[in-house]
Amino acid sequence: MEDQREALRKIITTLAVKNEEIQSFIYSLKQMLLNIEANSAKVQEDLEAEFQSLFSLLEELKEGMLMKIKQDRASRTYELQNQLAACTRALESSEELLETANQTLQATDSEDFPQAAKQLKDGVTMAPAFRLSLKAKVSDNMSHLMVDFAQERRMLQALKFLPVPSAPVINLAESLVADNCVTLVWRMPDEDSKIDHYVLEYRRTNFEGPPRLKEDQPWMVVEGIRQTEYTLTGLKFDMKYMNFRVKACNKAVAGEFSEPVTLETPAFMFRLDASTSHQNLRVDDLSVEWDAMGGKVQDIKAREKDGKGRTASPVNSPARGTPSPKRIPSGRGGRDRFTAESYTVLGDTLIDGGEHYWEVHYEPDSKAFGVGVAYRSLGRFEQLGKTAASWCLHINNWLQASCPSTTPAPNSCCTLSRPSLLSHCCLLSQFGVAASR
Repeated sequence: MEDQREALRKIITTLAVKNEEIQSFIYSLKQMLLNIEANSAKVQEDLEAEFQSLFSLLEELKEGMLMKIKQDRASRTYELQNQLAACTRALESSEELLETANQTLQATDSEDFPQAAKQLKDGVTMAPAFRLSLKAKVSDNMSHLMVDFAQERRMLQALKFLPVPSAPVINLAESLVADNCVTLVWRMPDEDSKIDHYVLEYRRTNFEGPPRLKEDQPWMVVEGIRQTEYTLTGLKFDMKYMNFRVKACNKAVAGEFSEPVTLETPAFMFRLDASTSHQNLRVDDLSVEWDAMGGKVQDIKAREKDGKGRTASPVNSPARGTPSPKRIPSGRGGRDRFTAESYTVLGDTLIDGGEHYWEVHYEPDSKAFGVGVAYRSLGRFEQLGKTAASWCLHINNWLQASCPSTTPAPNSCCTLSRPSLLSHCCLLSQFGVAASR
């Protein structure tokens, strides 16, 4: 009976989840119907505005070309009218001279004839008719103002809706997550010379796989990308996964988003192994701090027992209640604690090779600390980074100065990729440091 109840509960849970998905899908469909109405009204308004702009441009061109015709006609008319007036005056003067000449020939007074003939000759020589050009100054041909809109007409007839850019395809093989940066690479499925720019959106998430409809984190937008790749810098991987999508835009319209992808931030997960730590370090799973009395408490208790006549035998030793670090089970089979001035604690996870990323948060009043990697052979007296068996980033505030190349900022991120040293993850600490992924 109880098994049947449990099976029924699972069915009910599955059905409830499915119902929630259907309700979410119904909501998205209704929202799409509303969007269709709003978007169609908008594109219709935009289309009418574009045609009105085209009409206005054609009207302006028409007015300009008509004005050119009117100006040319007025200029030609003025020239021809002036030439016509000059010819008319010359003709009138010539007709007067001709009438005077006929009258002189018919005169009977022979004494006045030579004088009259000389005057007529001089008048003809100076007559305007002989100084006129009988060629029109301008042509009556207006063919230079003819137009041929055949090409433009074909272009107008070929007008159609601007093609929407295709959705880009994100190339996961070429994309990279490293060093607080994400480089996303994509391509267009078909060559499109009208692409003007791309828009990238990303958000943090705690879920792998395809992005979900409901997410706590909003999409962050990066606009105006001209290339088919983009690098996000200055990130803090406080979540393991990140969603990405990208869309292409031409001068007028944006295409659909690409299929969203989820990239995993390669955070190296480990805890601190207290069984390896120096006695002056107080170690938790993810944090370590300086404990000045850590190595003295047992010595004081042992001296007190010796003063009372007890023998510091293994039976009476205060360390009897705590097994030797060598005997504490661990992923590496155990080892001695670090001692002397090697204030070190190891991580609990072996590193065989490759690149690994983790973050270190340290207290502002920390005086000195380091973080790095080491061979398994690192001795319990050796300080991290001081021998060939280890390598680390180290900061020392005792001298109020540090090396810029090896000083991480608060909440800093360290990417270590020295495969020859990647055998143990080690953490060196003095006066307070906390480690996280």
